[in-house]
Amino acid sequence: MKMNHVGIMVGDMDKAVEFYTNALGLRVVMGNTKVIEERETAIGRMCIAVFGEGFKGFNIAHLVTTDGIGVELFEMKERQERHEVDFSRLGIFHFCLQTDDFAGVIEKVEKFGGKVRMDIMRYHPEDDNKPAKMVYLEDPFGNLFELYSHTYEETYASDYE
Repeated sequence: MKMNHVGIMVGDMDKAVEFYTNALGLRVVMGNTKVIEERETAIGRMCIAVFGEGFKGFNIAHLVTTDGIGVELFEMKERQERHEVDFSRLGIFHFCLQTDDFAGVIEKVEKFGGKVRMDIMRYHPEDDNKPAKMVYLEDPFGNLFELYSHTYEETYASDYE
């Protein structure tokens, strides 16, 4: 099994594309495209199956990370203004990206309307041979994401101290 893509609801497609490309370094594969509710095309029927009758349409853009993982951005016509995570509910609550440039990414996240949620943490601060670090951030719409300095396996290859 391989990770293919993640879908993210956003409030303003232009601002979202600017944030995900300029702050996080993703590349646009397919720019902002309008999707309407209709049954004449395969994409129209698929969207009705996913979103249900009366979804009113949306804008979508497809981006990709440097390692080829897709990021679909959805701007629904009818939506709430900001994502609020309810940690008491089941479901996906964040995604994670990896970078060698923590300070640079954090600076760009803030510059393009995102937010830093916490101080940068090290998983093993007592061991200089295990420098893996992480931080939780938000995009301009309140979607949580995590930033790692090392691969998932490198980060969790040993117990927490």
